[in-house]
Amino acid sequence: MDRRVVVTGLGAVTPCGNSPEELWENLLAGRHGFELAPWFAEQESENLNVVARVKNFDPSEYFDKKEQRRSDIIVQYAVYCSLKALEDAGTDFKDLDPFRVGTIIGSGIGGIHTTEEELLTYHNKGNKKVSVFTITKMIGNMAAGAVAIRMGFKGSNMCVTTACASGTQSIGEAFRAIKHGYLDAAIAGGTEHSDIGFCFASFNNMHAITRSTDVNRASIPFDAERGGFVLGEGCGILVLEEYEHAKARGAKIYAEICGYGSTCDAYHETSPDPEGAGGAKAMELAYKEAGMSPEEINYINAHGTGTKMNDSTETLAVKKAFGDHAKNIAINSTKSMTGHLLGAAGGVEAVVTALSVKNGKIHRTLGYSVPDPECDLDYVTEGTRELKITGALSNSLGFGGHNGCICMRPIDD
Repeated sequence: MDRRVVVTGLGAVTPCGNSPEELWENLLAGRHGFELAPWFAEQESENLNVVARVKNFDPSEYFDKKEQRRSDIIVQYAVYCSLKALEDAGTDFKDLDPFRVGTIIGSGIGGIHTTEEELLTYHNKGNKKVSVFTITKMIGNMAAGAVAIRMGFKGSNMCVTTACASGTQSIGEAFRAIKHGYLDAAIAGGTEHSDIGFCFASFNNMHAITRSTDVNRASIPFDAERGGFVLGEGCGILVLEEYEHAKARGAKIYAEICGYGSTCDAYHETSPDPEGAGGAKAMELAYKEAGMSPEEINYINAHGTGTKMNDSTETLAVKKAFGDHAKNIAINSTKSMTGHLLGAAGGVEAVVTALSVKNGKIHRTLGYSVPDPECDLDYVTEGTRELKITGALSNSLGFGGHNGCICMRPIDD
C-alpha cells in the first residue's frame, strides 16, 4: 500500500541567505544576491561579470579545521544544511531502524573546486604533492556519504547527477522510496560550489551566462531582454518523512510531496527540445501521480533560468501540460534572485516551494520589465502575492535533456 510523504524540515545555504528563514525573508522583500566578480583579468572586456555567491558561510559550527581541510565545500554545505534541517524537523530519527533512513543528495558537477586545485598541484608540483584526500573531496557522492556518516543513517545512500535537475530528482527519488515502503525517512536535496573562474569560463564560452554587468538586469527570467543565467552556488535540503510517523511525533509539516515526474528530451546535449514535450510530460506525470486534476495546480516554481531557449520552451511546456488552465497558474522564478545554483537549484527551489505552500505566499519574479510574446503567462512580476496554494509544482530542466518535477500540496489535516 502506498504511503504519504511529508516535508518536516528545511535547510538552505544560498546567495540570498544561509537559512530558510533568511532566504524566505529576502525573496519576499525582492532582494537578490548578485554582485560583480572579477574574472579573466587579462581580458579587460570580460573583466567583470555578475555572479551569485554564498556569503558569510561559516562551516566551523560543524567542522573543525582538520575536517575542513579534508572536505570539499559541497560536503560542508550539505552537512550544514542537513543538520539544520534535522534540527528544524525536531528529530534525529534515532527511533527508526537506521537502515530505514536514507540520504539522497545530488550534485551536478561534484567537487570541482578540489579538482581544479589538485590538478594545478599535480602539474606544477608533481604527483607526490597531490593530496591523499583528493578523490574523497572531488567525488559528488561524498556529500550524501558525509551526512550519513554524521547521522548514522544506513538506508539507501546515493548522489543523483543529472546536471541542473540533480536536486529535484534526488527529492523525487527519496519521495518514491518512502512512498513505496523502502524507507521511512530521508534527507534529500542538492549541493553545488561553482565559484571559480574555470567553472565560469566553461559556461561563459558556451554562451549560457549573461553578459550583463548590471546586477539588477542580469537574471531576468521570461523578460524579452534576457540573455543568460547568473552562475550561483549553494545547497537546499529537505527532511522527508512518512506521514504517520511524522503525525505520531507531532511534527511540524510544511507540505505533502505527492507526485514526481522524470523524463528526458532525448534531443540535444544543452538545448531543450523546442517543442517542450519532455518538460510537459514531467509536469503531467507529477500531478497525475498526486491524483490531482490540472485545475488543482495553481502555482509553479519554474526552472526559469533567464536563457532565451529555456524560458520560451518552459512556457510552451506549461501550456502543453495544462491547456487553457495555464493562464490561471501563478509562475515564478527563484533564480531571478538566487541565480542558477546548478545541481543545488532544485533543492533550494523545493525549500522555497514548501515555504510557499505553508505560508500561502509566493515571491515575485524580480527584474522583469520587458514582455516577451513567447512568454505570455502569469510570472508574478508585481511583487509578493498572497495565494492559497492547492497544488504546486517545482520544475528543473538539466543539460542532457533531464527533466524533473515534484508536486506538493498543503497537508489536509
